[in-house]
Amino acid sequence: MNPTELFSLKDRVAVVLGGTSGIGKAIARGFAQAGAITVASSRDGEKVDATAGEIESLGASTLRSVSDVQDRASLERLKHEVLAAYGRVDILVVTAGATLKLPTTEFTDEDWDRIIDINLNGTFKANQIFGRQMIRQRGGSIINTASLASFVSFAEVAPYVASKGGVHMLTKCLACEWAPFHVRVNAIAPGVFRTPLNAANLAIPERLAAITARTPMNRVGQVEELVGAAVFLASDASSFVTGQTIPVDGGFLAKGV
Repeated sequence: MNPTELFSLKDRVAVVLGGTSGIGKAIARGFAQAGAITVASSRDGEKVDATAGEIESLGASTLRSVSDVQDRASLERLKHEVLAAYGRVDILVVTAGATLKLPTTEFTDEDWDRIIDINLNGTFKANQIFGRQMIRQRGGSIINTASLASFVSFAEVAPYVASKGGVHMLTKCLACEWAPFHVRVNAIAPGVFRTPLNAANLAIPERLAAITARTPMNRVGQVEELVGAAVFLASDASSFVTGQTIPVDGGFLAKGV
């Protein structure tokens, strides 16, 4: 198989949760351009419809299906709709997420529970629901969204850090458990990218300055710079890669004093 074929997603069926904005939308567009049937789903029906229109304009087939990682029934419906239309699910990407910046002493139980439920419990639900189908069909690739916070701490985002540490280890656990069924489970750990999720944090000048000073490339990332890693993990190019969390971070984790 030549390199072009290795990285091709032609006729693969991909579901991208949180796929209508930010990182998820960039990955959904990239999958469509790589030849995949691409279903970008989120809670926002208008964004689902608009993103589906963009995917179709790229020549890819898609569905318009709303889902919420906090709602197991909605994920089950999404899976059944995809199976009814295309017969299988080859790729799952989970990018839905939430964060909140507060001193840890100020977080309420509700704040903690919401962030853990979206980031960690939601990833588990999605992996479990779509993983069952991939096990049945004996093949598939799951790509979770970890974080730099899976490896190092960030100030005043304790539930986010805890949730992303959990995603990192969940990815490893499922990769080992599901490898006999030819289901690969990996994660991408984005560095700092300007997205709707972290726009407020990056609007704090001293926080942005601290991040860029710690990043050898001295800038934040553009969401399109995550597409290559996602296509790699979704394609045959990574057929012997599982249980890995791949940082795409401008060198952030590599930098010491």
